[in-house]
Amino acid sequence: MDIRQLSYFIEVAKHKSFTKASRTLHVTQPTLSKMVKGLEQELEVTLIDRSAKQIKLTDAGEIVLTQAQKVVNGLDDLSASLYDVMNLKKGKIKIGLPPVISTLFFPTIIAEFQKEYPDVMVMLAEDGAKKVEQKVLDGEVDLGFVLLPVNEELFDVVPFVQQEIKLLVHESHPLADRQVVDLNELKEDMFLLLSKEFTLNSRTIEVCISEGFTPKIAYESSQWDFIVGMVEKNLGVTLMPKLICDRVKNGPFKMISLTKPFPWHLGMILAKNRYVPYTSREFITLVKSLPHA
Repeated sequence: MDIRQLSYFIEVAKHKSFTKASRTLHVTQPTLSKMVKGLEQELEVTLIDRSAKQIKLTDAGEIVLTQAQKVVNGLDDLSASLYDVMNLKKGKIKIGLPPVISTLFFPTIIAEFQKEYPDVMVMLAEDGAKKVEQKVLDGEVDLGFVLLPVNEELFDVVPFVQQEIKLLVHESHPLADRQVVDLNELKEDMFLLLSKEFTLNSRTIEVCISEGFTPKIAYESSQWDFIVGMVEKNLGVTLMPKLICDRVKNGPFKMISLTKPFPWHLGMILAKNRYVPYTSREFITLVKSLPHA
């Protein structure tokens, strides 16, 4: 067994396709099939059920996938450790973050970091917070920015910024002249939410239910500016961090506080018991030193 067999098997499992995995790995499909078959023969188990149209892992395959990811991640950690010793400020950092965070904070953060470390390549993977958590666990990114709280048995957490969630409505809304509202006063309104891969989606629904109603959802989108545009057309109301509401205060909007506000608390997360590369440590130090809203 060698590391290539494990890496190839992981790619096939991830894509659920030999064809797609072979494209990602830049090898021929017969070569890839031969490598995975060799791994099965060496382990004396069937790892992949090839009988269906879309391949799936056997029970043994699921176990091998979990352990193979640990082996590959461990070798990545070894390489990163040696690279740190030999290259210090050179390298790369892979960061997972939701689009909301990338828009609000990252131009400044990246500019400051690259000023300090011009030879470090910064690679961004934009996704909802739930997907970012999984990418951190799988080792696809070095660290991620997510909405807290998270499972601290799985992640080390570095607090980043905390803001209050505000209600954003069109200026013609019946509640537009109010300074504070109860959330249950909006039970007949149509809500505009970030899509389901964003933690703020489920958090908003949970808070509404705790106030005695299930929100009527008109639209969901992965782009906060699209949602704000829908509010501008008076197509619904939304709950957004104050920082976003402040950005659109010159439009036909009203920002209103909630009588029972809930926080928008962001943090950087890293997988527990994983090696933290030098570049990641320096990035975290820089972010902690910067002023945030």
